Amino acid sequence: MTQDLSQAIFVAGHRGMVGSAIVRCLKALGHQNLLTASREELDLLDQNAVRRYFLANRIDQVYLAAARVGGIHANNTYPADFIYENLMVEANIIQASHAAGVQKLLFLGSSCIYPKHAEQPMKEEALLTGPLEPTNEPYAIAKIAGIKLCESYNRQHGRDYRSVMPTNLYGQNDNFHPENSHVIPAMMRRFHEAKLANLSEVVVWGSGKPMREFLHVDDMAAASVHVMELEDMVYRKNTQPMLSHVNVGTGVDCTIRELAETMKRVVGFEGELVFDANKPDGAPRKLMDVSRLESLGWKATISLDNGLQRTYQWFLQNYGLLRG
Repeated sequence: MTQDLSQAIFVAGHRGMVGSAIVRCLKALGHQNLLTASREELDLLDQNAVRRYFLANRIDQVYLAAARVGGIHANNTYPADFIYENLMVEANIIQASHAAGVQKLLFLGSSCIYPKHAEQPMKEEALLTGPLEPTNEPYAIAKIAGIKLCESYNRQHGRDYRSVMPTNLYGQNDNFHPENSHVIPAMMRRFHEAKLANLSEVVVWGSGKPMREFLHVDDMAAASVHVMELEDMVYRKNTQPMLSHVNVGTGVDCTIRELAETMKRVVGFEGELVFDANKPDGAPRKLMDVSRLESLGWKATISLDNGLQRTYQWFLQNYGLLRG
């Protein structure tokens, strides 16, 4: 893997969990010419504004980490927002990148692109082979469209636009909103506040039986940079022109009950766990097949236990600033 540290790199979504981790990773590698823009400086939903930004800046690479994200509750409550905003952001950035002559782009998708009952672990080939999980179908369709945008610009215009599909991510700068967040931040906040209130129990949504895979965001950032910087011939050898996305994960999963038990220990909550089976479980299992990524020379290094401890330390330092 070779890197030109002088290249201008635009990280879309640099304030989010994944985008901020990519910025940290690039800086640690010695990249100095990083371009970022806040929502106040650049509205990614505004096609003309995005086009002007790209034409005004000489950009060599783009990490497309900007997205509207959330857990089951948020996806169920705001389906129109999730599909519209994600479609617009990815289309605006990919088209503007092409129009401005940007040859290399990395699009960050999601494991929810795969069918609800896809064979486990989920291979890249499972895309579009069955119905999606209904609770996040609009978001998943937007992410599938992002993959196909990249593939289409590659086929028609000879671009080198790649896609990585992360499993469930967590870490610093996550959204810890009590209702609109993903399972790990929601659970961490619930356990922490139950500990502060000296409650006797914590209620966990669902039966606790679904199995999930979790990847620390710093591992995700490292994988993203690795895939972006692979030589074109190496990348193409391990992918296919019509199937260009790569799964990113640990290849290891656990039940939600096991996650809750680990979280209880990390946070130091001494009460009981209660599972509310009336709440939706989502897909029964979501485990990524990461053999393609490993063949490209990358493997996750942060264990779930270690990652949760690191995340909880960040959470404690920033608890007073969290939303909601």
